[in-house]
Amino acid sequence: MHCKTALSLALASLFLAAGASGRGIDVDKVNGSIHIESDQQAGSLSTVNGSIRIDGGGSATKVSTVNGGIELGDRATAESLETVNGGIELGAGARISGTVEAVNGGVRLGKGADIAGHASNVNGRYVLDAAHIGGGIETVSGDIEIGADSRVEGGILVDKPHGWSWGKQRNPRVVIGPHAIVEGTLEFRRDVDLYVSDTAKVGPITGAKAQAFSGDHP
Repeated sequence: MHCKTALSLALASLFLAAGASGRGIDVDKVNGSIHIESDQQAGSLSTVNGSIRIDGGGSATKVSTVNGGIELGDRATAESLETVNGGIELGAGARISGTVEAVNGGVRLGKGADIAGHASNVNGRYVLDAAHIGGGIETVSGDIEIGADSRVEGGILVDKPHGWSWGKQRNPRVVIGPHAIVEGTLEFRRDVDLYVSDTAKVGPITGAKAQAFSGDHP
């Protein structure tokens, strides 16, 4: 076989294999941000010092950084997201098939965004805008705003702080908005300020007393 023909066949096989696997190229950095453009498909994305952004319609598998935020545009998808120092933001209709983890950073879900698994952080605010989390929410010091028409399955856990703390700490503020649904136990192992809309539906509450409110906000 002519070597040029053989090379063409080999390249064709590679492209067919990539298409069959549905996985794009992996990106692994120490310093620097990572950017996946609209409708592009990537594999695992990892950096130590830098942010990660996937534009609208783009996709990746595992997405992780240490010092930097993670942002997914509208309808972008990934298997999991993980950061230590940085926030996580999902655009409208973005979808995560697994878990979302942050340590020092908030988690914001745009309209119709979906996290199939568990969402956890230590410090940082959760905001859901008519969004869905399938595996529950966990935090220690973060505020939680379950916006109107949002749904959370697996309950909510606000854990007590561990280690030393100086002075009196501010109570986390937890708001369950109009027509929102939280299935499972809402468990509070520290003092919180809990507000539940009179049109919301929630599971059993332990460790806190809910204050009912009407209208859009307490």
